[in-house]
Amino acid sequence: FCNGFNSDDLCWQVRQYVVQVVFSVTFAFSCTMFELIIFEILGVLSSSSRYFHWKLNLYVILLVLIFVVPFYIGYFVVSNIRLLQRQRLLFACMVWFTFMYFFWKLGDPFPILSPKHGILSIEQLISRVGVIGVTLMALLSGFGAVNCPYTYMSYFLRNVTDSDILALERRLLQTMDMIVSKKKRIAMTRRQMYQRGEDHNKQTGFWGMIKSVTSTQTGSENLSLIQQEVDALEELSRQLFLETVDLQATKERIEYSKTFQGKYFNFLGYFFSIYCVWKIFMATINIVFDRVGKTDPVTRGIEITVNYLGIQFDFFYAISSSKSSNVIVLVLAQIMGMYFVSSVLLMRMSMPLEYRSIVTEVLGELQFNFYHRWFDVIFLVSALSSILFLYLAHKQAPEKHMAL
Repeated sequence: FCNGFNSDDLCWQVRQYVVQVVFSVTFAFSCTMFELIIFEILGVLSSSSRYFHWKLNLYVILLVLIFVVPFYIGYFVVSNIRLLQRQRLLFACMVWFTFMYFFWKLGDPFPILSPKHGILSIEQLISRVGVIGVTLMALLSGFGAVNCPYTYMSYFLRNVTDSDILALERRLLQTMDMIVSKKKRIAMTRRQMYQRGEDHNKQTGFWGMIKSVTSTQTGSENLSLIQQEVDALEELSRQLFLETVDLQATKERIEYSKTFQGKYFNFLGYFFSIYCVWKIFMATINIVFDRVGKTDPVTRGIEITVNYLGIQFDFFYAISSSKSSNVIVLVLAQIMGMYFVSSVLLMRMSMPLEYRSIVTEVLGELQFNFYHRWFDVIFLVSALSSILFLYLAHKQAPEKHMAL
């Protein structure tokens, strides 16, 4: 887990044994589902044995995703709230019941089941998990399909020179000097106020008291104004520092794009740009003509996802802590399990008929075509939204640099 997500701190902070067990079980049974698909194609084990393991695997993964992981997420969230720690078990149960209510209501607006299925059937659970998982998969695939060429192609890089970086670093140093000088003024003013207070305490009489009060008020007003200036300069210094780091990273990317490997990734960027346009076009065609693509969208989504996750972005370092690490790992387990269950639903369409019989029998009479159409809809929305977001971010970057 540490090597996969490049976050040693997060793994070190996860000391709860139950969190480690839940994540390991989710990961193990998620991978087992893909092994069972391979066994179906290769004919490994007897059909009755494969059917038994399919049933066992699905029941365990659904039990973990619907009952175990949501309960412990609520438990650790409540444990981090000081006012609720004494009754954390009760509030964790309330959180779980709230999750179950919305989880069950999720299936009402979607045509995912045959009316003859009972409330406690396995199809009721798989269908709802599939909706959430396919949605997450399509969102990630849509963003990755757009972000991958934007990241790899040198065409989108800003032109950054050493003089730009030096000018920004000079401004940063000047701002830091101003902060230091103003903080010195604050310290000197407080010292003078303290000394004046001692002198005024030695004076007696009515006028001495009045003079002491007026001088103290004037000094406090000056300190307040200087402190406001310091706060504004510190905020500016943070923005300048982040902009300096961004320019340094952009300059490194420009130098990297001139290498052989950088040119290779630049070529991949053009390739994925073509793929992105083609996938958006095909998703639109599938939606307009209400058809289901015969090519597995999961394979394409995984390709884009892998390329996207290859970006050096330590998300967990930014948000993880000793209190939140357990919740983060459990949320990852939840997403991972739903992703794998949804992958099985979508991969069934691309499997030959002679290999999908047991998979279809185990999953039940679900509306499999709905999940493919839903994937295309969410992918299209995610891709178009990502294009708009990256366009605005790319357009505002030079304006932000000029403003600073």
